[in-house]
Amino acid sequence: MSQPAAAAFAPLPFELVYDDGEPLETDWHTRELPLLRHLLRQAMAEQGRTDFFAGANIFVYYSVEQAREVAEEMAKGLPWRTFRGPDVFWVGGVDPGRKREAWIAWEEGGRLPDVVFEMLSPSTAKKDRTEKRDLYARVFRTAEYFMYEHETRKLEGLSLAGRFYQPIQPDEHGRLWSEQLGAFVGLWHGEIEGKQDDWVRLFHPDGSLIPTEAEAERRRADEAEAELARLRALIAERDRG
Repeated sequence: MSQPAAAAFAPLPFELVYDDGEPLETDWHTRELPLLRHLLRQAMAEQGRTDFFAGANIFVYYSVEQAREVAEEMAKGLPWRTFRGPDVFWVGGVDPGRKREAWIAWEEGGRLPDVVFEMLSPSTAKKDRTEKRDLYARVFRTAEYFMYEHETRKLEGLSLAGRFYQPIQPDEHGRLWSEQLGAFVGLWHGEIEGKQDDWVRLFHPDGSLIPTEAEAERRRADEAEAELARLRALIAERDRG
């Protein structure tokens, strides 16, 4: 849980860990996590919002006790049992300009992620669906929890109702609406950084894809080229007349 306000300014008797040196599980993960974080920022930019933070593959500290346990595990070379953080998360209504090496709840007024994304793998699926699900509901009070298992192409969404999660029902395209983000979460097949695969993407309320900056730039270039071709055709037709 969040710490008392006085504790927020007291120095910790140990060093916070910001990086465990562990690489992401697969090549797909190395592309998906930064992609999703980028799209969260794109979605907010389209909505004119700056009061948020989107993180990917960084630590989330919800209590001093948890932070101490992480530090002890790292210092003593113990098995990693203590929660470190979600794959991707989003917090709304916070200072966007603050420098953050990790999300530290007691330095953020007790705030914890409003939306969490976990990319499941055979080694993490059980924990993501049990221990982490319970932590996000009971301690974080995370409003929405999305899980995607790349091995099975299964996308799941949960919405917090009281103390427990309820499934988010997919639309006719299998996409899941996020009230927090004002966007759909769904799957898209295409190329990301030269790799063809299924990717977790965000979609506008009308179902259209929220583009990356590169995709948006290509779209603008294509539209400009099409407009130029149209004008040339008009000029050629006028000259013939």
